[in-house]
Amino acid sequence: MTDLQIEIIGLIAAVLTTFAFVPQVLKIWKKRDASGVSVSMYLIMFAGICTWFCYGMLINSFAVMVANLVSGVLQLFIIVFALKNRKNK
Repeated sequence: MTDLQIEIIGLIAAVLTTFAFVPQVLKIWKKRDASGVSVSMYLIMFAGICTWFCYGMLINSFAVMVANLVSGVLQLFIIVFALKNRKNK
């Protein structure tokens, strides 16, 4: 298997795992409610995402870097909205 083929597999995995957060983001956005969201889980996940991003930089993997950058943005949205929602109630 070539390096390109391996990177394509990584990109496919990255797209699937990254966009797994999109339904949660859309639900929060539409309902304007994040009361059932575990902020601690998303904070721990965000720390992991940041670590994966650093790892992607170290191994120079486009798939790992982009997937974790997008995942991090989605996670931050969830965290911020959940914390904002807690202050309002």
